[in-house]
Amino acid sequence: MLSSVDFSGRPFHFIGIGGIGMSALAYVLLDRELPVSGSDLRSSHITERLQTLGAQIFVGQDASNLDHVRSRASTPQPVTLGASVATLVPPAKTELPQVVCSTAINPANPEYRAALELGCPIFHRSDILAALIREYKSIAVAGTHGKTTTSSLISYMLYGAGLDPTVIVGGEVKAWQGNARIGHGEYLVAEADESDGSLVKFAPYIGIITNAELDHPDHYSDLDQVVETFQIFANRCKVTIGSIDCETVRDRITPTISYSLDLATKADYTVDQVQYDGDGTTARVWERGQVLGQMKIQILGQHNLSNALAAVAVGRLLGLEFNTIAAAIAPFEGARRRFEHRGNYNNVLFIDDYAHHPSELRVTLAAARLQAGKLHPCRRVVAIFQPHRYSRTQTFLAEFAESFGDADVVILSDIYSAGEANTGEISGQTLASLVAKQHSSVHYQPSLPAMGDFLAKVLTPGDLVIFLGAGNLNQIIPDVMAYQQSVEKAAS
Repeated sequence: MLSSVDFSGRPFHFIGIGGIGMSALAYVLLDRELPVSGSDLRSSHITERLQTLGAQIFVGQDASNLDHVRSRASTPQPVTLGASVATLVPPAKTELPQVVCSTAINPANPEYRAALELGCPIFHRSDILAALIREYKSIAVAGTHGKTTTSSLISYMLYGAGLDPTVIVGGEVKAWQGNARIGHGEYLVAEADESDGSLVKFAPYIGIITNAELDHPDHYSDLDQVVETFQIFANRCKVTIGSIDCETVRDRITPTISYSLDLATKADYTVDQVQYDGDGTTARVWERGQVLGQMKIQILGQHNLSNALAAVAVGRLLGLEFNTIAAAIAPFEGARRRFEHRGNYNNVLFIDDYAHHPSELRVTLAAARLQAGKLHPCRRVVAIFQPHRYSRTQTFLAEFAESFGDADVVILSDIYSAGEANTGEISGQTLASLVAKQHSSVHYQPSLPAMGDFLAKVLTPGDLVIFLGAGNLNQIIPDVMAYQQSVEKAAS
């Protein structure tokens, strides 16, 4: 069995290739003209894109998929000379594919078990990413919240500055139409996930830590374990950039370069003259006591100004002029499912956001309140939340209950399990009852079809509707928008 990832030509097979992190890696390997195959439970625009690029895609996860991969690898391939096929040449030898899995793949998965029985080299998704990080002057963005936006923003900045980065992030970005791009420069920007502890495998040139909280109680028993993971990561980075607005980062990780939204902290990078509006944020940026200049970003809220300041710190470390940085990040619209505007029908504005932790809900709804104030003084913010994982919901019940202060109406669905077993101790109704003690307008809908029917009754022109969660809640957005569009047409 291989002890390290082989990029020399040996095939890769991804179990769960449609996942946001897995598909980005597959995209990069396809660009290297490596044989790539993979399976997922269902087809999607992500798997279709990979198939167009040459990946062999299987819908469904079955042991037979690996037999098909091996059969294809051993089939004689035509060699073309000019316009005619000259001969069929068999491969020199048939090798078992390198099988790539994420933490989401259960050990009982039949395709995974078949890979074990065949003796395939098996790697975690993070092993492939770690191997790629070693090949570049890499920038890895870690943190409990803000990883996708910050890594996308840094990538966008380097792209706009002409540094042509390779990008592997956890969200789709309009500028490169996906969650990965192939560059020819020396830099790779990657999102570095701490959820399963694999963050400790990465050793980038620059590591960014946006914050550090307990978010995955299914893996970590307490904050101390989370901090230990970030500390190991920080020690493996040549330079660490961190937000000292997060007390944990400030006191327990002590980054090489600091940033903060509070001028009084005397961080290396900070801001003043901040103006938060419904169409973006402006601020004056400071570098170690000296004014760099004015910055304007389109993405809303205090948390995104902090993310932009992290990008400034990276850009300056790489030698970019501040004017170049400010001009490069100004047009950035955010990544998909990060306060993503989905449409406006019957004067109802629809927004989709990945927020699934109490801290994320609070800052995202604060941004929604800013947007609502800009668009209409009386516009309601209607927050629709699908709790994600029983363990997270149970651990943060009290915090979730207090996270909806900026919403006028709160509608909760049942919990999205993300593969966790339902012990029967908690449900979406449990959370709804607690939120109702803090909020005057709370509703519970146990299923997505019921949620869609309920929204048809309660949404009114002028509402800002934001769908929140890391599960499948956003699948109902097209139907809800279509209903409002039909109402709009009927009234015209």
